[in-house]
Amino acid sequence: MRTNIIIDDELIKEALKITGIKTKKEIVNIALKELIENHKRKNLMDLKGKIQFDEIGQSL
Repeated sequence: MRTNIIIDDELIKEALKITGIKTKKEIVNIALKELIENHKRKNLMDLKGKIQFDEIGQSL
């Protein structure tokens, strides 16, 4: 999907510098993927103690 957005130039410059990634597009895509993964991980951690799992059988 093509989208025009205004992004803080300093954030982009720093991200390009510290990661070695060459394009703004790749920086944004990676940042979005990491944001999604972090939220999924947080959501899983929020379930800690709320869900009880049975032990997995030895036959596996």
